[in-house]
Formats: sequence, C-alpha cells, structure tokens
Amino acid sequence: MKIRSADVVIVGGGVIGTSIAYYLSKERIKVTLVEREDIASGTSSAGNGGLMLQTKAPGIKLKIALKSTRIYQHLGEELGEDIEYEKHGGMIIAENQDELDYARSLSERQKKSGLQVKLLDRNEIQRYQPALSDHVLGSTYSPADAKVNPMKLTFSFAKAAKRQGANICTFTEVKDIKVRKGKVDSVITDNGIINTNIVVNAAGIWAPCVGEMVGVDIPIRPRRGMLMVTEPIPPLIKGTIISSRYLMSKLQKISKPSEKFTGGLAIRQTKRGNLVFGSSREFVGYNKRVTYEGARSIATWAMKVLPILKNINVIRIFAGVRPATPDGLPILEEVQKPKGFIIAAGHEGDGFSLAPITGKFITQLITEKSPPELTHLNLARFEY
Repeated sequence: MKIRSADVVIVGGGVIGTSIAYYLSKERIKVTLVEREDIASGTSSAGNGGLMLQTKAPGIKLKIALKSTRIYQHLGEELGEDIEYEKHGGMIIAENQDELDYARSLSERQKKSGLQVKLLDRNEIQRYQPALSDHVLGSTYSPADAKVNPMKLTFSFAKAAKRQGANICTFTEVKDIKVRKGKVDSVITDNGIINTNIVVNAAGIWAPCVGEMVGVDIPIRPRRGMLMVTEPIPPLIKGTIISSRYLMSKLQKISKPSEKFTGGLAIRQTKRGNLVFGSSREFVGYNKRVTYEGARSIATWAMKVLPILKNINVIRIFAGVRPATPDGLPILEEVQKPKGFIIAAGHEGDGFSLAPITGKFITQLITEKSPPELTHLNLARFEY
C-alpha cells in the first residue's frame, strides 16, 4: 500500500530512526519511516551493543547519556520485548602508566559530572575479572555501564512504533525531497510521493546525501570499525571491558582524525555466550571490507588482554561504518532553511547509548519546545 501523506517522514531505519518513530507514534503523530533496505541493515547491524557511560567525555554527551541510560532500565518492559538489557558494569583497563594516568584523570572529571565510577587496583581487578592478563596495570569501574542486543533493540523500536500506528516502509528509497516556499513539501520515493511538512534525516552515514536534497551540508564522515565474534563459551567476563587506548583514540587524545588506522580493545559477552570484541577506527569512505591488518591487530591485542582467547574459535569477523562528526557529538536540530528539515545523525559509536534520549528529544522538538540540550548539538557549531 502506498503512503500518500504523513505528519512526519523519517529517513533511515537504524536504531536512531526507529527510536524516533516509536516516541513520535506514542504521541499519536502520523509517522512514516522510509528505509531503502531493511530495518537495522546498516550501522545498527554492526555494533556490539555496549551502553558505556565511561566512554563519554564530561559535558553534554555524558549529560544526555546519563538521561538515556535511565530510560533503558524499563525500556524492554515498555516495548514489550526482550532487548537483552543487562547492567553488569564496565571497566576501562590500563596497560601502562600513561593510560592509567589518563583513566584516573577522566574518571575524576566524570565523577564531578554525576557518574558513579572508581579506580581499581591490581588485586581488585583480579577478583572482578580473573580472566584478564596479569600485565593489566589498573582499571576504572562503573556499575552504571550496561549492554543490549543491538538488533533486538532496533527491531523492538520498529515493532512497537508499528503497533502504535507508524508506517514502516522498508526497501523503499528516498529519491528527493521537495521544498516549496522555504518549507519541506513532500518526499519522493521509488514507491511514490509522500506529502509531509516535516522530514527527520536519521540516515546515519548517508545523512549528507539526504541533506544535499535540500541544499544542507552535513559534516558527517563514515568511519569503519571491525569486530570479531567467538563461538559461545561459558561465562568468562562480567560487563564490558574497554582499553584506555581505545578511549584515548575515540576522544582523540593519541590520534588525529586524518590517521587511517587507530583503535583499541572493547569486549563484551553476549547472553548466548559469544565474545564480541574489536575495534578499529578508520576513515576509508564507505568501505565495509574486513582487512588482514585490522583483524590481526584486534586479535593480537585481544589475546594479550584475555590470554584464554588463544583457545577459543572465532566464528565471524565483520565491519561496519559509523557516522562521525568532527567533534564526536551528534547533530540534533531543525535547520533554519528549509523549515521542517530535522537532522538526527552523527552519533558514531554512541548510537545505542543515545537512541532513547534522541527519540525523546526529536519528539519534543516536533511536539513541544526544543530541549535546551539541543543548543549544544546544532549544525551551526561547525560554521567557522
């Protein structure tokens, strides 16, 4: 059935787009979500599902992540689905003194921003994560860190939105967005025209292409990340483990965005027992190929931190691309021109952590007053 009109058209069927569809439809807004492939077929299918607060720099990102994590505590029940949400805490491990100093400094600043986090010594690390290598010098720990099944979460948002009346149009490509008298007028798809005055661009790495349709330049670049998955094994680790070097790379303390290959270790265990670990951080365009260099780097590091991995089979290696902005923060805003064009993209590796609060913020932006937090996340911050 062709959809002829909608109050809001959302472009993109990843975790951000489906979250927005859910919260908008909850407010009885007539929503149509358009996705050129299937739900969770892009970046949302290539994440590890970590809901880490310790990876957020103090400031606006940590502030909104704290709000988002509170939503997660009852989200599965609200959606009526098992999204495999588990709050087992997380650790940032340090393998040398520089990394330990960085982790200590960051945790102290995060504490002042309201995050519950502490520093562990070698003996405490061994008691909490006995599988970790003895060479790990120190670690932070936060009980607030959690994890979720990324595919289940995204599909659960979509299913709940559909139950509330949203139209989910998969395998439907947006070809153009028509503007009339400075306002969004309609969305042209390969399955017909949808009349609407509001478009939410939640297209992730493809958000710049959607922006071009209305003359809006969106500074988002795809950044590749590779992950490995092992065979299911008995419980080995608790929560999520991330190396300080990965965090330093993410927050650009040891690497510049121009560098091709950076990264570090991030590892968690799924409900089924699979270990999921990575990840690389590379600007290589839209290329999602797994490389020998990346896979070897990740595997070598993982075995150094978790020696038992030498005896565990890897059953899958894959890569995804994440939508990165120059400052690492998402863009959440209705632009000045054309009126009715809203951007909700650029979350990079924080899409799952920030999905619920993003859905709520965009819903408030459309139905009420714009949330004050969005003043820090507008497109104008990139205008020099």
